[in-house]
Amino acid sequence: MNDKDYLLEVKNLKKYFPVKKGIFSRTCGNIKSVDDVSFRLSKGRIMGLVGESGCGKSTTGRTILNLLEPTGGLVKFEDKIIFDVENKIKISRDEMLSLRRNMQIIFQDPYASLDPRMNVGTILTEGLKKHNIAKGKESLDKAKEILEMCGLDSSYITRYPHEFSGGQRQRIGIGRALSLNPKFIVCDEPTAALDVSIQSQILNLMLDLKDKFNLTYLFISHNLNVVRFFCDEIHVMYLGIIVEKGDSEEIYRNPQHPYTKALLSSIPVSHPSMKKERIRLKGVVPSPADIPFGCRFHTRCPYAKKICSEQIPEYREVCKGHFVACHLI
Repeated sequence: MNDKDYLLEVKNLKKYFPVKKGIFSRTCGNIKSVDDVSFRLSKGRIMGLVGESGCGKSTTGRTILNLLEPTGGLVKFEDKIIFDVENKIKISRDEMLSLRRNMQIIFQDPYASLDPRMNVGTILTEGLKKHNIAKGKESLDKAKEILEMCGLDSSYITRYPHEFSGGQRQRIGIGRALSLNPKFIVCDEPTAALDVSIQSQILNLMLDLKDKFNLTYLFISHNLNVVRFFCDEIHVMYLGIIVEKGDSEEIYRNPQHPYTKALLSSIPVSHPSMKKERIRLKGVVPSPADIPFGCRFHTRCPYAKKICSEQIPEYREVCKGHFVACHLI
């Protein structure tokens, strides 16, 4: 595939949080939240990033958007390098502000992501005014159009966030992300705080908007049932790294990494009479401040061998486009 077909390129991305200790707050270690993550995302595709809580999914999305200062790696959006830590290249503040039009985020918690002091009209027009897209009555008209596009009545424009349900708030959050007509959106578990009946409505809305505006999504989630049918490709994350990646159906039909198999076995069956073998992982996820040597999963893996604690596994292509980092393959 030509490089121009890729909207986003992430190479060796790292984000460490220093651990401070003592009265002088000296750095005594690092929490390696994201540790050497690489992928490419094509225009118009949906990439799912899945894994247990604390594996670094949300931190990955926020670091890509430059909302968190990166520790290492490179992120390139279209032909623009946002940052390249090793070569000390970083986009200027003004350039980043201009690029924000094309890179947006939908936050996980619709209750915390909207300013309670702003009404819906102010929330939706804030970006329009900041980027000089529209002002005055024109910006309000566009905000009303966005509300209706997201399944809400235009009369809601004068209401405040506390007057809405969780699903309605998330629609407002989606509308805010869409108001600048972006090309790329990080969806940080956008349905995690919603009821199941509302989740399907939000997901269908996001798919409709993707087709209408040719959007590209990085969809962060721990709901494996949702990811299977919503995403084109899946990257499985464990303790700051990608352990398996490939097309959505290929990952579900032919999982290779023991961690991926355990995740898929945890999906509830659709009928009480159906039986399914559950792979139960022993122990807890190691601390990102004290990552085990070798394969990071070997402390919990039911199939671990001696080599797993001695060598870091390399990525291997088990079939076209399906990569796994595991000694057992």
